[in-house]
Amino acid sequence: MPDALELLETRRTIAHVQLAEPGPSDEEIRRIIAVACRVPDHGKLTPWRFVLYRGAARAALDARLEPLHRAKFPDLPAEKAEIERTRFSRVPLTIGVISRTQDHFKVPIWEQELSAGAACMNLLLAVHALGFAGQWLSGWCCYDAEAAAILGAAEGERFAGLIAIGTPTVPPVDRPRPAFGDVVTEWSA
Repeated sequence: MPDALELLETRRTIAHVQLAEPGPSDEEIRRIIAVACRVPDHGKLTPWRFVLYRGAARAALDARLEPLHRAKFPDLPAEKAEIERTRFSRVPLTIGVISRTQDHFKVPIWEQELSAGAACMNLLLAVHALGFAGQWLSGWCCYDAEAAAILGAAEGERFAGLIAIGTPTVPPVDRPRPAFGDVVTEWSA
């Protein structure tokens, strides 16, 4: 296992269309979720939860979403429609991260939403640490109320992301990163 800084420096996104079996075992999924829960959570509100999409349920989920997608995007090219038609069944595991905020006298909604985003990132880091790869996705099904309900979002909840997880079929490729001076300023009086 890489040391902590090496882990952070080597994490890369692998596109969901380049992920294959095997996916994480049940024990590895428990570890991934445990790491995802180790994020700042002011007020101990647990403003997120997780939904696993795996096994035979993946194809059934794709089948339920397909008519909605076709109705929303009737002119989508066939190749892109096929990728969407197999969004869940093409990868071993997708974990939905659902943001479930609540009004709180001390913890603003924004901080609760940031906590859900942090859970997504921790989840990706745990996936990488275990030797798998992942991609943080969203898309139409996260923002369409009917599709989000099919995916398991309850009233008042919304998706922080869908994390596609599997074994990479291609080596990771780094992308250009911003230069230090382009993203850092130093405050002075």
